[in-house]
Amino acid sequence: MPESQTFAGFGKTDALLFLMALIWGVNFTVVKYATELMEPLAFTGLRVMLAAGVLLILAYSRKEKLPSRRDIFSLIALGMLGNGIYQIFFVEGISRTRVGNAALVVAATPALIAITSRVRGVDRVNRKVLAGIALSLVGVAIVVLGSARANNGTPTFLGTMLVFFGTLCWTAFTVMLQSYARRLDPIQLSAFTMVGGTIPLLVAMPSLIRAPWSQFGFAAWGAVFYASVISMGLAYLFWYRGLRVLGPTRTAVYSNLQPVIAILVAWIFLREIPTVWQGIGTATILTGLFMTRS
Repeated sequence: MPESQTFAGFGKTDALLFLMALIWGVNFTVVKYATELMEPLAFTGLRVMLAAGVLLILAYSRKEKLPSRRDIFSLIALGMLGNGIYQIFFVEGISRTRVGNAALVVAATPALIAITSRVRGVDRVNRKVLAGIALSLVGVAIVVLGSARANNGTPTFLGTMLVFFGTLCWTAFTVMLQSYARRLDPIQLSAFTMVGGTIPLLVAMPSLIRAPWSQFGFAAWGAVFYASVISMGLAYLFWYRGLRVLGPTRTAVYSNLQPVIAILVAWIFLREIPTVWQGIGTATILTGLFMTRS
């Protein structure tokens, strides 16, 4: 399907973004589980380095012409923000709060991206798109109420704020990356930004060195593989495709599916029982999503 047709209606890119939201929604529980077994910094450093290695191999094995040196350095710089600093905030935050709470904070990202894109003139946002975003945010607020009633205990404020600072980093990264996403190969884009992400994570080296890697079982290594190759490799390619075809605002709206998926996965694996309010919130979020893309 041509990109112009895909933009006009639901198509392959939308299907891939749904899959991306599924992968990232599950990733909240995976990260929470892994950070209970190993230090958050060690886990983050390992997953980013592994993802960078896999993506670099894919990028250099393709016959596509490599970006210019200037573009490569720019992508690495942006990757330091979006794949390095963001990941530190995200993993350190989710290790100090609940899965549903972190997912709901991340769900504010589309509104932040829409506002930033409009201010910078990167993406045109009409009233219908704004209404869809507003409706999605209402759904997120409803899910917040349901999540608060479904979980036992009080979420840690520090963890929530760390995740929020991470969403600010991701917002800036997404908007500034738009011009590159339109003209560069998504695998190369993902590879060089992921390499940039390893630079801030040099602070994780002490944690990586002292981690008892030989004591971790199959489940722990499976979590590392999922959080790196699947979540930071495969799903990022879908995200970059969305930026190129749909633009940052419409791509980011799919992030609103993450809390819905995260809460369902947490219900299955963490025994966090969803409520009627969460069901209402889910329907509201999906309605806002379809308004934004119709």
